[in-house]
Amino acid sequence: MSSSEGFAAIFYSEPGVLGLLANVISAFLVALQNFTLVNTNIVANGIENILAGVHLILIGGVMQLVAGLLTFRKYDHLGGTAFVAFSALWSSFGATRIIQGANLALYNTTSLPPSLQNNSSAVNYSISVAVPPVTESAVAGLVAYISVAFILTFCSATANYIMPFVFGAITITLVFEAVGLFGQWAFIVSGIFELIIVLFGLYGAAALLLKGITQRYVLPGFGNSLFNVLLLGAANKSSAKSIGEEKKKNTKYAEPMALGVLCDVISPFIFAFYCFGYLNSFYVGAVWISINSLSQLLASYYAYLRGDVFFTTKFGVHATFWLVKSWEEFILSVLINVSNVDNSRVRMAGDWFFLVTALILCLMSLNKDILEIIHNSVFILLTISTIPQINSTQYYNFFGAMCAVYVALSLYATFASLINSIAEKALIPIGTQVLSSATFQNVLFALKRCLTRAEELPSSTSAYLPDALFYICNGLAALSAIQSTTGDQTYAHLTIPWVLIPGTLIQLYVSRIQVQGGKRFGSVLPFSYAIVWATWTWLRFAGQLLAIGPTSDDAFTAGAIAFLIVNMFLIFLATYVNIVLLVLTVIMEVVIICFLLFTVERLPLPLEGVMLGLFSLVCVYGAFAAFANSTFGKQLIPLGSPLFKPRKRENDEQILATCTTVSSQKTSGLRTIANIVDSGKVCGIPTDTVYALAVSCKHPAAIEKIYNIKDRPAEKPICICISNLEQLIAVHPPFSPLLWELMRNVYPGGISCIVKKGDWLRKLGIGAAYDRVGTKDSIMIRVPDHTVTAHLVAMTGPLAITSANPSGEPDSTHHDMVISRLGHKIDGVLCDGFSNELVASTVINCTKIDEDGITILREGCVPAAKVLQIFERVKNKLD
Repeated sequence: MSSSEGFAAIFYSEPGVLGLLANVISAFLVALQNFTLVNTNIVANGIENILAGVHLILIGGVMQLVAGLLTFRKYDHLGGTAFVAFSALWSSFGATRIIQGANLALYNTTSLPPSLQNNSSAVNYSISVAVPPVTESAVAGLVAYISVAFILTFCSATANYIMPFVFGAITITLVFEAVGLFGQWAFIVSGIFELIIVLFGLYGAAALLLKGITQRYVLPGFGNSLFNVLLLGAANKSSAKSIGEEKKKNTKYAEPMALGVLCDVISPFIFAFYCFGYLNSFYVGAVWISINSLSQLLASYYAYLRGDVFFTTKFGVHATFWLVKSWEEFILSVLINVSNVDNSRVRMAGDWFFLVTALILCLMSLNKDILEIIHNSVFILLTISTIPQINSTQYYNFFGAMCAVYVALSLYATFASLINSIAEKALIPIGTQVLSSATFQNVLFALKRCLTRAEELPSSTSAYLPDALFYICNGLAALSAIQSTTGDQTYAHLTIPWVLIPGTLIQLYVSRIQVQGGKRFGSVLPFSYAIVWATWTWLRFAGQLLAIGPTSDDAFTAGAIAFLIVNMFLIFLATYVNIVLLVLTVIMEVVIICFLLFTVERLPLPLEGVMLGLFSLVCVYGAFAAFANSTFGKQLIPLGSPLFKPRKRENDEQILATCTTVSSQKTSGLRTIANIVDSGKVCGIPTDTVYALAVSCKHPAAIEKIYNIKDRPAEKPICICISNLEQLIAVHPPFSPLLWELMRNVYPGGISCIVKKGDWLRKLGIGAAYDRVGTKDSIMIRVPDHTVTAHLVAMTGPLAITSANPSGEPDSTHHDMVISRLGHKIDGVLCDGFSNELVASTVINCTKIDEDGITILREGCVPAAKVLQIFERVKNKLD
């Protein structure tokens, strides 16, 4: 490998180098400008400000964004959140400089009154005309980021003792930058702290760079923290155990929840400033919120990569909400007279769709912690405050107050999410679950059983992760587009962000993540509808501003005909998916016909309004159904069977050629799977919870196959499965009486115990797989309460098992799901119908059972409260 390739690899292995250098260069650039401003007492001219803004966006924004994305892929919660957040900060700061520079360029000396031309006070005159609205708007963003930077500073102190100084200096810098907008003396103090950022940032970058090269810490600062994060949870440790909050969720991507909630601090903070009258205009605020919303979309994207349906949808919806509201407010404050605000807002029906979406989000968070439910409940109040029937005075007071409450709650949620992610346990209280995941799933599952007893629908009808966002985007665009049916185009330009942002921009994001998921038809559908809504906005709403009429260009008529043909093809494909999607595409065909009639000036407006309303109603149901079904990997809310079931003979033959499927009800089938496993191959098997992939511990190389098949991160260990507890007793592991008694009470069943490793594992039959299962010091043991699995393990010996699903996706709860998802990669499937549970086992750490008790690492089919009751009963029995 060349030296240049090796150096580039350092930035991938230690992306913190790139992030710190981005902060260093940006801070140094701003410091130079500040010192120049104070020394010469002359504000930089327009060109200088524009150049400075461009450099801040490219270096502090884009370069640091790359660092944040790479850091998220290294499973660094704090670094990924901080770098993306500061990327948005420097980009917003740079955009403000560009706007400021553009204003200064417009008000140059040639545009001054004759009395001031060739006068030394001309510059100050131009600044007084152009700069104040920009600086006042920037204050709101700077103050918002001060609170966020302070939280990041405190949290970074639990990781190392270099970043706290860098982030702390950024926090103080923001304070004096905000003050400096109204008093130049503060720029000197700000410049001093920016130099501190430079010094500590350079040292931190050098330390990480050397660590990347030498694979050890040469310079101190990283690897040690200012204080142990666990100290924050000393008072909450017992309560966390009692409510089952200690959950560890390892994937190959860091948790994006802190970043997503952090973005819910910035946007409402700027809105609150504006609603309470501290800002005279909103165009700079709209830019800050837009950049912040892009960060929130990144949080949604990483939630998608983690297979987290809830936060994928939540952050996508919130980003859409803030984008739409910010650009609506920009239009209201800049293009529409204040006296006409009520007349213009009352036409905005899209706020009602946001309210319905907020209710769906709150409903689907019932299996989350109390803090998450409260956060979603306040978002409902936030959407209620924007209802267009509220007149402008009450609207701004109500909306501003709710934004202030939401900021405070989001600040706490950001802090709790960061600390709990770093510690991988609930040190900061977030409350208990209102409903356990298993209970919530069973409620929805019972609803489906009441509706139908039919067999599980084919996998092609399943809802994929972005489907809820697809329905939300289209429903919001359709309901917002109803304004055009009134025939009054006076305020048509106000509808542009309501249709363009969700219908086109966010839907293109949905199309992108559908491509990421490999759902090619799913990516075609949102992409096609994004083009429809973009064209709709161009002609129906922007047409008046651009002097474009329905008959001014025959291209719109030809385009409408093309849309009709494309959508007919989508209707045909929807017949192979589900009824809801079929109904949606059929209604869209009528909507496109209305668009065609508009281009030839033959449109009956009431018809269009009815069709758009029906379209949005179908989207509401589709969003709820897709959300619930994607969350649990089953069609718990009916979407309807497809009219046609596709034949995949060639694909089926390929799967059958590589994947043997046998029935668990036949002894011959059980023997077949046992022989396949004994030969060192991978099979899908049923358990007492969900389906699992299993390999024999006699073949260590087969365990590596599981990692490749699932795309499973290397740091996630594999557990072992035995048929009964007597197998364990026979090898005499050095377990304490308390641990033995606990195992007797939980085995067989849906609880997995993590215990210390030892030579007893070799006697159990692990053999050469000793180093391939578990971690270096511990191993998780499963004893399923399932007759078929017990017989299989008795025939093969201990099995190494893990859930039968691609890493990050929902568990497989039917053998058809295993075959359709992994059948082309594995060698056999033991078919046993529906699984007994909808979630995996509950995992408890028993390695320190005698000293500290047990720790619940994952709540599964057995509620945490029940596990703790069993443990307390066992302890009391031995005492």
